[in-house]
Amino acid sequence: MEKKVSIKDIAKRLGISISTVSFVVNGKAKEKRISEELTKKVLQLVEELDYKPDALAKSFRTGKTNIIGFLVDDISEPFFSGIARFIDEKASQKGYKIIYSSTRNSKKKAIELLQIFQDRHVDGYIIALPEGLENEVQTLTKSSKPVVLFDRYFPGLKTDYVIINNQESTFNATAHLAGNGYRNIGFVTIDTIEQQMLDRLEGYEEAVAARGLNANVIKIPYSKSADAIEQISVYLQKEKQLDAVIFATNYLCMDGLRAIQRLGLKVTEDLAVVSFDDFELLEFSSPTITAIAQPLEEIAEHIMQILLSRLSSPRSEQGHKQIILPTTLNVRNSSLPNMNLHL
Repeated sequence: MEKKVSIKDIAKRLGISISTVSFVVNGKAKEKRISEELTKKVLQLVEELDYKPDALAKSFRTGKTNIIGFLVDDISEPFFSGIARFIDEKASQKGYKIIYSSTRNSKKKAIELLQIFQDRHVDGYIIALPEGLENEVQTLTKSSKPVVLFDRYFPGLKTDYVIINNQESTFNATAHLAGNGYRNIGFVTIDTIEQQMLDRLEGYEEAVAARGLNANVIKIPYSKSADAIEQISVYLQKEKQLDAVIFATNYLCMDGLRAIQRLGLKVTEDLAVVSFDDFELLEFSSPTITAIAQPLEEIAEHIMQILLSRLSSPRSEQGHKQIILPTTLNVRNSSLPNMNLHL
């Protein structure tokens, strides 16, 4: 195996000190009054030998690795992958690299991944963790490394977070359906204590109550798509009076659309549909699906603003930053006015 070039090798080849080479490769040549001629020689040899600075060693010298840990349930989900793309763009502009990992909704895996991030000496954390990890998050927030939560939060935990107004979003979506003549609106969600999901359910329940309608909710203990499709199918067969359904996540919506197809029902003709979290497939499906769209780039922008602010200033000088952003209801064909309504 070829020996890795070290900063000592470069210094020896040029007959200069290791500290001089270090100052040049770390962009401090002018600050340390190193001549342009010598700086050029060092950089030429660095390129010629393909020298790669040791990130861990650099972190010991500077106290920073310029690495951020990004941890979510499933990075392949459209919402999380969309956020990750914008985070990567904004982090790169500031010289940061991102390590992406998925917990697959496993508390055990989440704890293991957080330990790996700590072992890699990441400068900060961007996380959307599964339920039951309040203690781990609290421990992180007490460390010297900044932590920004997004998508979900813990009401009793003082920390930075960026979320959307989940309660208002489902309230507005339910009001939209009711305004278009739907009177039996179901709500399909997951069986969880995650606060963002509880807020979505609360918004739906408030909206149907405000209009004198009955709430009709199914909570699915989500593990895999096939099971969810089966449970949604049974639900729709049992609740034949439903004329509209709101799905609390986009993956539940996709499972719901498969269940609707399995039962031989037709969206708009038999059932209006609204999804929480918009993504491309909903816009180009037939019929197109009305969806609550989260402002992905704005979420990413606020996350990075908070994180960079924490990295540059002592935490004691700042209060907790808790950002709640509005959503947009993208109205499409799946929630057009109820043509079956008899006036």
